[in-house]
Amino acid sequence: MKLAAALIGLSLLTLAAGKAHAEGNDEIRIGQTLPYSGPASGFGAIGRTQEAFFEKVNAEGGINGRKVKFITLDDAYSPPKTVEQTRKLVEQDEVLMMFGSLGTATNSAVQRYLNGKKVPQLFVLSGATKWADPQKYQWTMPGMAAYESEGVVYAKHVLRTRPAAKIAILSQNDDFGRDYVAGFKRALGDKAASMIIAEQTYETSAPTISSQLSTLKASGADVLFGVVLGKFTSQMIKGVAEIGWKPELFFVPTSASSISFLEPAGLDNAVGLISSSNQKDTMDPQWAGDPGVKEYFAFMKQYMPTADLSNSNYAAGYHYATLLMTVLKACKDDFSRDNIMRQAASLKDVKLPLLLPGMSVTTGPDDYLPFQQLQLRRFNGKSWVGFGDVLDDR
Repeated sequence: MKLAAALIGLSLLTLAAGKAHAEGNDEIRIGQTLPYSGPASGFGAIGRTQEAFFEKVNAEGGINGRKVKFITLDDAYSPPKTVEQTRKLVEQDEVLMMFGSLGTATNSAVQRYLNGKKVPQLFVLSGATKWADPQKYQWTMPGMAAYESEGVVYAKHVLRTRPAAKIAILSQNDDFGRDYVAGFKRALGDKAASMIIAEQTYETSAPTISSQLSTLKASGADVLFGVVLGKFTSQMIKGVAEIGWKPELFFVPTSASSISFLEPAGLDNAVGLISSSNQKDTMDPQWAGDPGVKEYFAFMKQYMPTADLSNSNYAAGYHYATLLMTVLKACKDDFSRDNIMRQAASLKDVKLPLLLPGMSVTTGPDDYLPFQQLQLRRFNGKSWVGFGDVLDDR
């Protein structure tokens, strides 16, 4: 009897210790999966920046006295690999939360698992509308403006500036592509059927998209909306130039607008490209004296001195890390998973160092979308230049 009681007591202590460790009472363990290899490897710069960011946080004493253990692993933008790496992070590394993992299909592969384990899946780097569904998945929160909202903003610009446009759409054949196209068509309304004259899709496993581009050019379209990612961004911009197609309006998603994707296509070929953002372009001279941008450059100089500052993925990594810091600081001494989600879902008019003026982050228990405002921007051959007013999808 005494032996049995001792064993039970020991088991309970072991379970309690495991729970305390997993919920960050010894240190704040944060997990992440990103494509450090594969077709979307350019996004790996996001995680490298965040590694350096939390190194800085730790050097300055941590968060409320606790050090951060940030573990970011390569999933090659492959859902089966994402499952494998996420399970390792949760079950072996005992992370408190997952943060800033990239991709719609990849995050979809682990959403049910993480919610079943009640592990926060915070600030998913995907704008799929499915991430903002607190009734069904209360442990998942998006970290980007919704793809549908971005599609709406582009369609509004077309209607305002080229109401007689002949539109061609090239989109990735998954939730990422479908959400953008759904928002774009929703904003065109009854005019969608007559204005959109050609549509093509591609698979992420495809080697090239040249045949789709040729088909779209042959349609006679003068506006191109390319819902592309990674290497397909470069292929599309270069491919359009090579076949002598010069659409009068040429859109790409925010997630495809990094210089690292434009350079392989030739920056001259990207002139006039339109995208959107809620983030200051750190390379734009207009922000040279901005305190938030100066703070970012000081960080990069100290912690990532060899990084190519024209690559906006570094700024994106910093941007999302400052958002997470807001949540972690709000937790004070309660780093339970419940409190992490409670604080993430109660942000009020939060200003971030790299967020555009006039924009802020607000969330609620029934509204998980942190970013709901965007501004259009155009590439001039060197950097992105914002134009027009701050927009939303209303």
